[in-house]
Amino acid sequence: MKKIALNPYLFFDGNCREAMEFYRQVFGGDLYMQTFGEVNDSCPEAMKDSIMHARLASDEVLLMASDSPEEGALGTGRISLALGGTDEKGLRRIFDALSEGGKEGHPLEKQVWGDIYGDVKDKYGIMWMVNITIQK
Repeated sequence: MKKIALNPYLFFDGNCREAMEFYRQVFGGDLYMQTFGEVNDSCPEAMKDSIMHARLASDEVLLMASDSPEEGALGTGRISLALGGTDEKGLRRIFDALSEGGKEGHPLEKQVWGDIYGDVKDKYGIMWMVNITIQK
């Protein structure tokens, strides 16, 4: 394990299970989910089946997530998750999968800096940036 690691923790408004199962289809890997009801017998009935903690670990990513127990906006900052590397076929597959039901901002195409880049907002509102490094 790395001494220090930055891992995204996503919050959803009641659809964490669905979103994390989608990401497992995109990235593969092992998905662990635990509900509020499994952890706390006295949680409100409406929260019992909501996801308290989810963890998806694959070769490409480590994503963690939860259904937000708080009402209201989940945040006001603009955040994108960035994927990059030299595996063009794999990154194109991931970009296409994330685009399903979402909206592409920029299609994957060659950029002035020499790499292939694209971005997409997936069907859960998460922004993804994909950069395929072109080896010279």
